[in-house]
Amino acid sequence: MTSQEQKVNEPTPRSRPDRDRVGDEHPDLGELAVIIPALDAAATLPATLAALTKAARLGDILVVDGGSADATATLAAAGGARVLRAPRARGSQIAAGVAASTAPWLLILHADTVLAPGWASIVARFIAAPANRDRAGFFRFTLASPHPAARRLERAVAWRCRMLALPYGDQGLLIARERLAAAGGVRPLPLMEDVDLVRRLGHKRLVALDHAAVTAATRFERTGWRRRSALNITCLMLYHLGLPPRLIARLYG
Repeated sequence: MTSQEQKVNEPTPRSRPDRDRVGDEHPDLGELAVIIPALDAAATLPATLAALTKAARLGDILVVDGGSADATATLAAAGGARVLRAPRARGSQIAAGVAASTAPWLLILHADTVLAPGWASIVARFIAAPANRDRAGFFRFTLASPHPAARRLERAVAWRCRMLALPYGDQGLLIARERLAAAGGVRPLPLMEDVDLVRRLGHKRLVALDHAAVTAATRFERTGWRRRSALNITCLMLYHLGLPPRLIARLYG
């Protein structure tokens, strides 16, 4: 196993609906800013924001819009977030959000990812541990789909994280601002900014949080489970082979 696993709640069978519910606490997370890069995310962003604001008192929520043509910015403001605008590139958008915030802790989250109930207690415990100021936590990848292919993909991602220490951005990243700065920050890449960052952090600093981050399965359902999975693997291989992320982004779509 190449990444450390922090067991913050005892695992129970998947069939239990409350597996990821740690409690109904409303912890004070005033030292945490949530950074959400967004582009035409009106269909998913409200649920992402609701899961955040209903669970904790946060220091800041910043939605960084990359030029949406839909109601993303309006819905972000209505959902309690500050809205920023940045050039369209996920890395650039995240970096802009980090620069605009002052909180000592950061949670980078995708606009189509909803943290399961109980996440705030998990985050509060992680932040409270002094050793974690030099680490970064990521959530368990889960897809919002009943399709059997979703469960197979979740198992594959769990294996990737366990054996290769390679979580993706749709699992969220919880990190101290100082640690992020020491790693060189988030680079202004249009794609693969998440892979670039976790590789710089190193596997010894990555902590698996046993709690679900539920991501919309829209891309898989639209493109096809096998085709989208193959495309994701191809993009990762091309990145490791040195192809510029701007070219990979065209293939990713």
